[in-house]
This record gives sequence, C-alpha cells and structure tokens, in this order.
Amino acid sequence: MPDEGSTLKKVGIAAAIIALAIVAWGLFSRWHNDRQLATWTHEQATPLVTLIHPTGIAKADGLTLPGNLQAYNSAPIFARTNGYVQRWLVDIGDNVRAGQLLAILDAPEVDQQLAAARADLQTARANQDLARSTATRWSGLLAKDAVSKQETDEKLGDLKAKSAAANAAAANVARLSATQGFTRLVAPFSGTITSRATQIGQLVTAGATGSSPLFTVSDISRIRIYVRVPQGSSGQIHVGMHASLALPEYPGRDFDAVLTRTADAVDPASGTVLIELQAPNGDRALKPGAYAQVSFPVQGTSNRVQLPASALIVNGKGTQVAVLGPDGKAQFRAVAVAQDNGNNVEIGSGITAQDNVIDSPPDSLAPGDPVRVAPSSGKPNAAK
Repeated sequence: MPDEGSTLKKVGIAAAIIALAIVAWGLFSRWHNDRQLATWTHEQATPLVTLIHPTGIAKADGLTLPGNLQAYNSAPIFARTNGYVQRWLVDIGDNVRAGQLLAILDAPEVDQQLAAARADLQTARANQDLARSTATRWSGLLAKDAVSKQETDEKLGDLKAKSAAANAAAANVARLSATQGFTRLVAPFSGTITSRATQIGQLVTAGATGSSPLFTVSDISRIRIYVRVPQGSSGQIHVGMHASLALPEYPGRDFDAVLTRTADAVDPASGTVLIELQAPNGDRALKPGAYAQVSFPVQGTSNRVQLPASALIVNGKGTQVAVLGPDGKAQFRAVAVAQDNGNNVEIGSGITAQDNVIDSPPDSLAPGDPVRVAPSSGKPNAAK
C-alpha cells in the first residue's frame, strides 16, 4: 500500500506540472500573439516612404532666372461720374500725349444738378446783398441812437448767415463743375493705349465693384523687369550691374538691362529677393506682361542640388522638404528654390546631396512622425 500511495502522489504531481505547463504555454502564446498584433498595427500606422538623394549640380558661371516685364508707367482709366459713353477717340496701339482727350461721357443728371446749383447760388448771393445793405443801414442808425444795439446785432448776424449760405452754394457749384469735368477722360501721361473696354452708348458707373477700366495708358518707352533672386545668389547682385534678356519670340537676340533697385529683403515664403531692372524700348520689342529669361554675369555656385518637384511641400510656412532624421523620424526643412525646371527643381539652400529626402511625402506626415523606409529607397535623384 505505501508503494501504491507514493505512485499516486507522483502521478498527481506530474499531472499538476503538466497542467501548469499547459496554462503557461497558453498565456505565453496569447501574449506573443498580442505583441505581434500590436507590432503589425504599429507598422501599418507608420507610413512607408521612399528615400532619394539630391543630385549635385556642377558649378557654372552665370545665373539665369525668369523675369516679368512691366510698363515703366501704367494707368487704368476709370469713370469718375455716372453717364453714357458719347464718343471714344482712341483705340489700342494708339500713341497719346499727356492731357489728350480719350472719350466723352454724356451725364444729363450732372448737367441738371449743376444748373440747379447755379440758380441756388444766385439766390444765396441776392440774399447776401440784401443782408449786407440792411446791416450797413442799421449800423448807421445805431450811430445816431435811432435803433437799439440788439436789433443792429441781429442784422449783422443775418449778414454772416447769408454770407455762409452763399459760400456753401458756391462750393456746391464748384463740386458739380468738377464732376461735370470728369465726363471728359484724358490721358494722365504720354504713352500707348494698351486696352480699351468701352463702346458708344455704354452705361458707366463710377466706383462700381469689379468694373474694368475704360482704357489703360502705358508708357512703354522703357520697360521694368522684376526678378526674384534666390538668397544664395543675392550677395552677388548689386545696383548698376547689367543683365541680358532673352525672349522666346526673338530667338538669338539679347536685350541689355540695368539693375536699378533691389528690395534688400528676403521673402520668407519663397526665400528670394525681389529686384527691378530697366531696359530701353525704342523699337517696342519688349511688351508689358511678357516673360523673359534674365541672365546675370555672376560666378556660379556649386552648392545647388536637384530634386524632383514631387518632393516639395508648399504650405503656409513656405517651401519645405521632408528628410529622414538619424532617429528614423521625419524632419521638415525650409528650402530656397533657385530654379524651376518643370519636373525637377534646383535647390539653392536648405539641403545637401547627403540628405535622405522623402519623395512624395504623405499629406498627413508631420515633423517628428516615425516612418518606414521602402527597400528600394536611397537611390540618387535622376533628372527627368
């Protein structure tokens, strides 16, 4: 019997050990599955990105940037009074002198208001003359003690009131006369008519929101050219230097321009400095609103890199790119676009060829977010 009891005890202990092992294995399997699920969920929530390396650009002399041409002076001509177009005397392309008549408006309401104001002025002046003679007469009677001082003061006060009314009527006549003068539209300076948006009989309303100018007068004897220079090259740009203009409609022809002024401030949104050049335009080859390539004789820079346009992030903070940090998280860096070549852009500052740039970053990506790198990442950017 003792041997049988010992055997049963050993069997019970073995069974208990097996049961504990089964429970432990179940708990371990459940914990392992939960951990795998959490790891998989975290990986799925972490965006998968493709990395590229910016391509370095060889150093070259000269700097070529896009420029916008504008007239030396340009004035849109609007109506200052309501009326109908009675005549227009110039059309697009016509040369005009300062003060030359452009159009005449018919404003019968203003004419009638002016006639009524002149009649009111005559009435006010007649009342003023009567009050003046009365005040003079009563002042003489007061010297003889024939009237009281109070009555004389009343007559003198009436003269002042009638004089003020006459002055107000005269001012109203002058105002309406000036308004009537606005029916004749004249050129503010000598130039060329570059737009006309009026016809005979057309109703024009002064101060109408969104209305188009009746004419545009532009002085195109000289042309202003506005260019945005990247910050990295702005130190070599100075007032007085010459630049060359190239226009697509004149292949093989270069136009000389002189840098006349610079904003001396970097636009935080684009990282560029706005400059102005001027060029003579005696043959009118340069047209306001045109696009030109402006070449500056400056030393080239070797710190530019090239990226596909898909790597850029443009938002309220300016132009940025996302790079992979050493901790495996995304970092946003502000960059200055030196030149836009369409599918590819040249970056003047902000990144180097050694940076791991995230191509086509997701819209939801924010600074500090962890990312997963695709296996095929890390290839240099190829020009497209």
